[in-house]
Amino acid sequence: MGRFTHFDEIAGAVELPTSRNLDIGKVKVGMINSTSTAARLPLGEGLDSFVTLTEIIGVARGVLPTGILDFLEGGAGEERTLRDNRTAFRNWNFVPRVMTGYGKPELATSFLGIPLAIPVLTAPFGADGLFHPRGQCAVARANAAEGVASIVPEAGTYSFEVVAEAAPDAARIAQLHPMGSAEHFVEMLHRIESAGYQAICVTVDFPIAGRRERDLMNRFDRNFAEASGNYPDDGSVSSETIFKQLFYHSGAGWSWGQLGELMDKTPLPWIAKGVLTGADACAALEVGADAVLVSNHGGRQLDGVPAALNQLPEVVSAVAGRVPVAFDSGIRRGSDIVIALALGADVVVLGRLVAYGLAADGEAGVRQVHQLLRAEMLTTLTLLGAGGVADLQPSVLSINACPWR
Repeated sequence: MGRFTHFDEIAGAVELPTSRNLDIGKVKVGMINSTSTAARLPLGEGLDSFVTLTEIIGVARGVLPTGILDFLEGGAGEERTLRDNRTAFRNWNFVPRVMTGYGKPELATSFLGIPLAIPVLTAPFGADGLFHPRGQCAVARANAAEGVASIVPEAGTYSFEVVAEAAPDAARIAQLHPMGSAEHFVEMLHRIESAGYQAICVTVDFPIAGRRERDLMNRFDRNFAEASGNYPDDGSVSSETIFKQLFYHSGAGWSWGQLGELMDKTPLPWIAKGVLTGADACAALEVGADAVLVSNHGGRQLDGVPAALNQLPEVVSAVAGRVPVAFDSGIRRGSDIVIALALGADVVVLGRLVAYGLAADGEAGVRQVHQLLRAEMLTTLTLLGAGGVADLQPSVLSINACPWR
């Protein structure tokens, strides 16, 4: 995997199993490729549809090998921030208004000029072929059908071009890491433009990978075959060079000024992903960012940083409406999305939930994640007495006096 040049090659390269009860056990990344048992994840035969997100998560946990599941679910260090990301949502109660006269709530919105049926983008989780053989290609196709935009990873199983070909009508944003030479970075910007992407998401909180103890204890080897779709072996820059910089800090760090100077070379709008403070949000805007994404990388980078939700109001206040604000880290339900929007986010970005859907049932599983989130959001907004996502304000929330319940 990671070597396809056209989407049509993908389906013929992978034979999917017919049994949902494969005994795979622990698997290292280095053991996974397009023909391995671990890569050929079952697709949930016999299930016409899922009825809850919890069911999707349960099916995904049943089919993913232990090592891959821990790679998906784990966080950095002792996983304090990972846990805090979920706990933060429990700190808020809803304050509904009744008899407001509203009908069905409006969920549609837009982000950087991209129309969205629901206020959701999918995260640029890399090594996506570990969760399903068609990886981000399946995610993009599902997103196109459900009116959701994809953030396509730089460290993905498939290249930017292949994902674009897989879902030509999808709304797509490409992710880049600020690393390596300026020449290489500008070359990637031009590739993204040529492939028809609508924006760029620059991950600014990843100068080096966090120390993820589940992966270490599983001896989860970083063989980068599943993450090198944009860097084939015959390319001008090897995957080994890129990932040594990304995971082992072999290159020099960048500054906001360097990033801003290079982003001036593309006409595409760009998002600074991984901002947790008002100061960093303002620094991103000063060098030309068109949006900021409040995130602690799902608790996978620096353990002990605050829950991303707790930092969202600070960033929203600092930005003061000058650019849109996206949010990720800790979302597991449609009601979580409503809380994030009420605290000032314009859209949310989903990582683990989408990966669960992908593992559970491929493209169809991702579509059902979006459908269930839509249903949960409609219920929550209706019971809140809100006319739609545009109406949400902090006043629909109150502090939970007993968050430990």
